[in-house]
Amino acid sequence: MMTDEIVGILLAAGFGRRFGADKRLALLPDGTPMAVAAARQLSAACDRTIVVVRPEDDALAGHADLADCAIVRCAEARQGMGHSLAAGVAASPGAAGWLIALADMPWIRPTSYLAVVGALRAGAPLAQPAHLGEAGHPVGFAASWFPQLAALCGDQGARELIRGAAKRRVLCAVDDPGIHRDIDVPNDLGA
Repeated sequence: MMTDEIVGILLAAGFGRRFGADKRLALLPDGTPMAVAAARQLSAACDRTIVVVRPEDDALAGHADLADCAIVRCAEARQGMGHSLAAGVAASPGAAGWLIALADMPWIRPTSYLAVVGALRAGAPLAQPAHLGEAGHPVGFAASWFPQLAALCGDQGARELIRGAAKRRVLCAVDDPGIHRDIDVPNDLGA
């Protein structure tokens, strides 16, 4: 059954090997775990939020600050981001669209998420925020993308889908450098 809800999907099943530890629970300068901060920003813009985690991930899945989010445990998470993204989309088949966000990008402002949601609600098949002309995260997909998103696998995520649909993509200008800022190593955690 199709709904009009835009579902936020936070991809939080990665391993963060370059970070040297579980970066999803690394604390930001304000004391908030990185993945929790990213989930809060995403949830502020979406009708519903799904956090995709690894099957054994009780630490993040059980975090009290994620109580309002649906948790999806992706059995194939070790095989790559494509599997995690497909699991999140498959858990919300009737959505009007999805906002795909990454747990290691906690500094994206809610207004940037809202800009992409607005573009989807206005009929964009694919939407991304752009800061200083450069596209960033999150990426919004309309419901018509369900078959392709649900079939993703491997470690590429939706990169090829985005590349192939460049002419149909709507860029939403935002004043938010956070759409390009991810956390790869501990030094990236600074304010």
